[in-house]
Amino acid sequence: MPDTIASAVLAVDAPASDIIVLGKIAAASGLHGEMRVYPFADDPTGWATLPHWWVGREGDAPDLWRQTRLIQCKVRNELLIARLACAADRTAAEAMRGLLVGVPRAALPPTDAGEYYWADLVGLAVINTRDQSLGRILGLIDTPANTVLRVGDGDSAERLLPFVAAVVLEVGLEAGRVRVEWEMDW
Repeated sequence: MPDTIASAVLAVDAPASDIIVLGKIAAASGLHGEMRVYPFADDPTGWATLPHWWVGREGDAPDLWRQTRLIQCKVRNELLIARLACAADRTAAEAMRGLLVGVPRAALPPTDAGEYYWADLVGLAVINTRDQSLGRILGLIDTPANTVLRVGDGDSAERLLPFVAAVVLEVGLEAGRVRVEWEMDW
């Protein structure tokens, strides 16, 4: 039964590496290199304790992501205002618009029981209570109400399943599957 999704993870098209995507740089903010970062997490304030972030483009190989020192990070209106050592001024911050920020998996704290990083869920098989396969988790969508699983098999239309206890009955990371209360024709 799902409790929470741990902070830090983009599910859709995350790079094939040990980099866990935390968010996306939305725009410059201020004159001294600050930038607005849209978080892909439920607890972005925890990122401020990380000494370094990595910056890269979606689909980049792991060796193309570059490490940079985190100077400052605070939350304002559901966005992060971050200052990175690689952006000395507004012009540099503007040039970084659209880049992703992340950290290596090893830099993240372990999850508690009932907590999952999105990247751990992507690719898991989804089986209903009748042992019918609904496909695999293709990604997750964060909505104001709850997180939504994008499930598909590549041959048929995607299903969108709410990541709530009434639907997601069991997450078996070791078994590579998620058991859900969801019918094939829903």
